[in-house]
Amino acid sequence: MIELIPAPEVALDSYVARPDLLKIFGRAAPLQVDLGCGEGSFLCELAQKYPEKNFLGIERLTGRVEKACRKAGPSRTGDKIDNMRVLQVETSYAVRYLLPERSVETFYLLFPDPWPKRRHHRRRIVTAHFLNSIHAALDGSGLLRIATDQVDYFQQMMLLAGNDSRFKIGNANDIDLPPTKFERRFRGQGAPIYRLSLRKVSPVT
Repeated sequence: MIELIPAPEVALDSYVARPDLLKIFGRAAPLQVDLGCGEGSFLCELAQKYPEKNFLGIERLTGRVEKACRKAGPSRTGDKIDNMRVLQVETSYAVRYLLPERSVETFYLLFPDPWPKRRHHRRRIVTAHFLNSIHAALDGSGLLRIATDQVDYFQQMMLLAGNDSRFKIGNANDIDLPPTKFERRFRGQGAPIYRLSLRKVSPVT
């Protein structure tokens, strides 16, 4: 059973049932999704900055999910982040099978595992099939925002995006986003950060 936290805790009855976002968040609002949210610092800061939006973190590892939920849960002052939830499941599966069609305003894919060895490149998450799933889940003009420190991975993403007429490559620096834990680490090491912003293109009728 997949659980969404923080409280009130919501459990999905099936790995193939699309969740009821209105029930999960208790309101209708634009949805932004952090794919691989880690310990949740980026997601928490973004949710606090935009209280009028709903934020969903997707994370596979239990320890990271617990940390993210603690950050979103009640603090010593009694405050909690009401517009953030965390879903423990594998990212590709969630995008393909769980998120309702046309339900997401913005996806964030920040510093996905680069699988740097050539023989492991097939394990990288950004593929044509992944973009298919992203396209289905995005709303009419939704965004996929990506960041990586790996130039070859970035070039691979650019090639995929450039060959997909369903997306338009936009200005990746048109919004000031809080840094993730990985971004702070990479910048501290002097590593360049490569960003990509893809906007879903509605078909011409």
